[in-house]
Amino acid sequence: MTSCKPTNSKEEYLRKPEWLKIKLNTNDEYKALKKLMREKNLNTVCEEARCPNIHECWGERRTATMMILGSICTRACRFCAVKTGLPNELDLAEPERVADSVALMNLKHVVITMVARDDLKDGGAEVLAETVRAIRRKSPLTSIEVLPSDLAGREESLRLLMDAKPDILNHNIETVRSLTPRVRAKATYDRSLAFLRRAKEMEPNIPTKSSLMIGLGETLEEIYEVMDDLRANNVDIMTIGQYLQPTKKHLPVKKYYSPIEFGKMRKIAMEKGFSHCEAGPLVRSSYHADEQVNAAANHKLEI
Repeated sequence: MTSCKPTNSKEEYLRKPEWLKIKLNTNDEYKALKKLMREKNLNTVCEEARCPNIHECWGERRTATMMILGSICTRACRFCAVKTGLPNELDLAEPERVADSVALMNLKHVVITMVARDDLKDGGAEVLAETVRAIRRKSPLTSIEVLPSDLAGREESLRLLMDAKPDILNHNIETVRSLTPRVRAKATYDRSLAFLRRAKEMEPNIPTKSSLMIGLGETLEEIYEVMDDLRANNVDIMTIGQYLQPTKKHLPVKKYYSPIEFGKMRKIAMEKGFSHCEAGPLVRSSYHADEQVNAAANHKLEI
């Protein structure tokens, strides 16, 4: 005879450890950047995805990741806090508005990401490419990183984007192979790998980058498998961060990894051949992105 034990709520919702405390910094730099974003009617993934580093990036580093093509995503990934539903109308003036803001902030490095737009034939690639070109015209010294969706796997859409010559192509693998169907909506593990591989084949001199969030129930062996899969597809830069549950409607955290564990992962990633790896509890795809583009450039010179 078997007994059924009630689910332990502490197992479902783990208490955050001390090392995940976030320093808030609502100084003048933070307030000025937020005011500018509202005046220019711009969205940032920093706000929409509830990034834990927003106060550091806005308040201390004066950097931000701008999110284009609206604030409503056509996918409903179970880890993401970005709103899902019917997308906004296409705003063809958005690239110029973003470029004006980048120039006004005098940014050295900018990350442009996007919501998934499966309603558009090109997945939003042309607007993203035009944003890159507009920033080039108005801020020629600014390095540009793009963080697109998988563009539904359409090679012609990726070609549109790569022809704009961003300085870094970033596309997130997000989680390990076994958890992908549960964690990501519509995206597949192999399609993301193919996306990164094709980007490198199209423009061999443009560094590629991908991010992994952990704490969803994966094993260490699966984390190392992701590293191997990314390297097998010539990905240059990797970031590894702790998954944090945005709301009770999202997937629960299964494990909090310690800073020491993240340090070991970074060491192994570098040994596997990445030119740069950021790994830590609060690391996100765009965290210290300005340093990553410099590391990739230095690595290229060393080879």
